Amino acid sequence: MRILVTGAAGMIGRKLSARLAADGALAGRPIETAHLVDVVAPAPPAGARFATLSEALDVAAASTAAKMIAARPDVVFHLAAVVSGEAESDFDKGYAVNLEATRALFEAIRHERDRSGGAYRPRLVYASSIAVFGAPFPETIDDDFLVAPLTSYGAQKAIVELLIADYSRRGIFDGVALRLPTIVVRPGPANRAASGFFSSIIREPLSGREAILPVPETMRHWCASPRAAVGFFLHAAALDLDRLGPRRSLTMPGFSTTVGEQIEALRRVGGDPAVRLIRRHADESSARIVAGWPGRFAARRAEALGFVAESSFDEIIRVYLEDDHVAAVA
Repeated sequence: MRILVTGAAGMIGRKLSARLAADGALAGRPIETAHLVDVVAPAPPAGARFATLSEALDVAAASTAAKMIAARPDVVFHLAAVVSGEAESDFDKGYAVNLEATRALFEAIRHERDRSGGAYRPRLVYASSIAVFGAPFPETIDDDFLVAPLTSYGAQKAIVELLIADYSRRGIFDGVALRLPTIVVRPGPANRAASGFFSSIIREPLSGREAILPVPETMRHWCASPRAAVGFFLHAAALDLDRLGPRRSLTMPGFSTTVGEQIEALRRVGGDPAVRLIRRHADESSARIVAGWPGRFAARRAEALGFVAESSFDEIIRVYLEDDHVAAVA
């Protein structure tokens, strides 16, 4: 089996690549090659028993899509994206990367399928987002709630979801879009995602550093750990997608929590000294973006298909401590 991972130098991309290397197989088939792509060359995962090609490629460049698909990967994990805050502040870049480069990738698959006489039809697993939904919300959003984003990032993700449904319907690829919760606790330095503070108010105090909280403690969000996110992608790669029918987008399971509840979970682990390292500093832009995202879901379709996530924020912190905190402190 041949694997392509775009955005492979990002946090989830690195963890997904490491898990593929550790497993050595996907959907019951041994992995032969993995092509890892990002704007900077991803570090090859340690211990891989298959050939790995790591390349620095600009996914928005005209020739990139055809280059990534030339080897006819069996599974494409499309994670490359401009994150929420940056997509909102840089309109052109957001659409160039999140939409136009993605459409170019889909077209490259279509052209390769035509050259194969219809024999080539890869599995495509796409990292979408709950940002495809926009306020006003009911208390709990079910699988039939209207997709109506209130940010450019959410609009870009929603458009790609429609493309995945149509390209899959036409047999060009077998695709599924996973609407990811807020992924916390993210290791490493902060990125430009509007949701980054959800992680930093846990990660930084646990390492003895100050963190900025730009929103009220009443802010509620839907979250899951990086470990759960990797599990989502692996499960989707092996799933019988005929069970989805024409609706190829799934809201992933998660846990609904407020910022205040996060802080209390931090207190149970790090005590009052850790909590005192959180400094309140209101940021209207961040608050406006995050307030436009839903805070609670009933992800019944995904759960019925076997997708799983954490059930408490204490569990999410435990996953961070087990997977990433020691490395962060070092």
